[in-house]
Amino acid sequence: MKFTYSWLKQHLDTDASLETIADTLTRIGLEVESIDDPRVALAPFKVAHVISAEPHPDADRLRVCKVDTGAGIIQVVCGAPNAKAGMKGVFAPPGSYVPGIDLTLKPTKIRGVESAGMLCSEREMMLSDEHDGIIELASDAPIGASFAEIAGLDDPVIEIAITPNRPDALGVAGIARDLAAAGLGRVITPAIDVIEGDYPCPIAIEIDAVEACPVFAGRLIRGVRNGQSPQWLQNRLKAIGLRPISVLVDITNYITFDRARPLHVYDAAKIGAPVRVRLAQPGENVAALDGQSYETQGGECLIADENGPLGFGGVIGGSASGVSDETVDVLVEAAWFEPVGIARTGRLHGLESDARYRFERGVDPTSVRWGLDLATRMILDLAGGSPSTVVMAGHPPAAHKAVCFDPQRVASLGGLDVPRTRSREILDRLGFSWRDETDGVVIDVPEWRPDIDGEADLVEEILRIEGYDKVPSTSLPRLVDVARPTLNLAQTRAGAVKRRLAHEGLFEAVTWSFMESRIGRIFGGSDRLLLENPISSELDMMRPSILPNLMQAAAKNRDRGVEQIALFEVGPDYQGLEPKDQRLVAASLRAGQSGPRHWRTKAGPVDAYDAKADALAALEAAGAPVDNLQVFGEAPDWYHPGRSGTLRLGPKRILAAFGEVHPRILLALDLKGPMVGMEVFLDEIPQPKAKSGRARPALQRSNLPVVSRDFAFLLPREMPVANLVRAARTADKVHITGIDVFDIYEGKGIEPDQKSVAIAARLQPLEKTFTDADIEIIAGKIIMAVEKATGGILRR
Repeated sequence: MKFTYSWLKQHLDTDASLETIADTLTRIGLEVESIDDPRVALAPFKVAHVISAEPHPDADRLRVCKVDTGAGIIQVVCGAPNAKAGMKGVFAPPGSYVPGIDLTLKPTKIRGVESAGMLCSEREMMLSDEHDGIIELASDAPIGASFAEIAGLDDPVIEIAITPNRPDALGVAGIARDLAAAGLGRVITPAIDVIEGDYPCPIAIEIDAVEACPVFAGRLIRGVRNGQSPQWLQNRLKAIGLRPISVLVDITNYITFDRARPLHVYDAAKIGAPVRVRLAQPGENVAALDGQSYETQGGECLIADENGPLGFGGVIGGSASGVSDETVDVLVEAAWFEPVGIARTGRLHGLESDARYRFERGVDPTSVRWGLDLATRMILDLAGGSPSTVVMAGHPPAAHKAVCFDPQRVASLGGLDVPRTRSREILDRLGFSWRDETDGVVIDVPEWRPDIDGEADLVEEILRIEGYDKVPSTSLPRLVDVARPTLNLAQTRAGAVKRRLAHEGLFEAVTWSFMESRIGRIFGGSDRLLLENPISSELDMMRPSILPNLMQAAAKNRDRGVEQIALFEVGPDYQGLEPKDQRLVAASLRAGQSGPRHWRTKAGPVDAYDAKADALAALEAAGAPVDNLQVFGEAPDWYHPGRSGTLRLGPKRILAAFGEVHPRILLALDLKGPMVGMEVFLDEIPQPKAKSGRARPALQRSNLPVVSRDFAFLLPREMPVANLVRAARTADKVHITGIDVFDIYEGKGIEPDQKSVAIAARLQPLEKTFTDADIEIIAGKIIMAVEKATGGILRR
């Protein structure tokens, strides 16, 4: 919604500045989107007097003008044919921005003659498309005066955003009412006199579609002179982006924006009686004022005569009955259309208009008569003529609403304690009527506020005028207990393991919790897991392990040409009928090549170490104490006995099993190997220790350099390397941050029952840089710990 500052002041008596008005509009819910002040853009342009206009010495169509700008005499080269001595025009000095040609002026030479500035045309001032000549002002225009003030272009344009529930604010009069209620003056909207008419209206009006148009009023005005509108009316329409057409059309457009009351005018000589409001039949043709032709789909509200449609009611008029400069007799229409039907018609045909925008949001039903009288008065004043009486078909829909209101609800519902007298004052200023009844307060809602339905709407009206910024900020009540996490430990671990295995390059699979009993028995299943009513003969047992399902999924992928397979699943397997026999397991399976194919690397088939790496990654993600794990060679029967193992905390607590799938299993399932897999038993991982407080421990960081020392030990050939690593790590828990195995050697120079294991120990100083003596002390601790735990000796 756009309007100008001076237009607003015709409805609002106020001394408030433009900035205050803008701030208040936003505060009361009519958000200001922009303010276009032409005084700023046109400030450099002044009235100038052309003293002389001599022919250019080197160009027949150019003139060299001496121009008095009020601040001195300037030379300007001008190509306008009407540039002549003695005239007054609009001068743009060097450095000014000319909006019509998107150019910033600077001193220049034109055909060898210096020119400083420009004499401007209407197009260059964005007043019209006229550019054949420069603007010629009245002879009494004062030299040096602001062109914006002389031309009446100093009126700021305000644009506000209108929410769908505020159709009353689609007119300047409604905006003025809100500002007056907010304390920015008083409403001075002129009253509208009833015009009775000089003769009966000869054009009959009938309504066949009362549900689409309950009331339709019209009046004939004879003897009008339809020409250009007065300049003030053209300026206002141009300011808000409308193109002046003719005085009759401009009046209806003006009232649409001034009072939120759409109207329409017909050339009475082009229509046949009676004028009828009816619903369209499919396939009718409407030639509209926008130059387009629309075929009806059926059900649209039409204004028609005996010859056919005259336009879509409340949306757009027809070109055949439109007024022109030759129009002498005009029929003025004022009607009320049902909002939903208007919206449907507009959407069906993609039609946007100012009338549709207002009717589909709800126009004041009582404005049918006074809107017609206002249009009549303006036409008589600006175009002359003689009016008929008003002919009205139908009746305006009942718009009166009364709402029971408890003034204390402003505080309880809105959070602001507004005194009763202040609440009544605000509602009175907004046009509501306050009645004190025996049962309480009753508020009569004005017809122009169809959005008010209940007590909460009245509270909103009071609050927006009083000021939302006055509502005190109240914090939400703090709960005594902190909400517990939504996920339990098992769910948290499962999610962490899934993310880690996906990060390791495996793809998640979701398989059945059942399998074929023949396969299930191979993986430790018993008849207790058989289903009484299986969904398939191949799914007749609860799965005792996830691995078989992943192996079958791998086989299907391989049949489809996938060579490198990496799958995982996190879910339950079943060892019996009791709840405790259901385990949460993370299982993975790899087949094909180990690592990506690349010319720089020589990758072989997957092996047990790939499965072990996946198991360790899953355990670490689940929070298991990986550094304390022990590797044992025993594994379930479905793993290869020499290429598998288990990861344990102590001899009996098995956290994971891994290894290459036994060739016997591959043969039984008719699968091609090798395949390696792992199973991590998430339920067996110890519970995390309870934290002593909510705060995280202090971050331990050191700016001292890390020292690395290598050791080579001779161990018994059967001694697990993990024992050596564990012994070395525990030799000095404060300074040793890591132990890495980088070489294992058996062969020449080593006894047949021994092996050489080389490790690198990372040593981190905490308080000062290590000296050689410090390093020797730690190295001695490592040697002693390894000898005691494994019997190994330092290799010399």
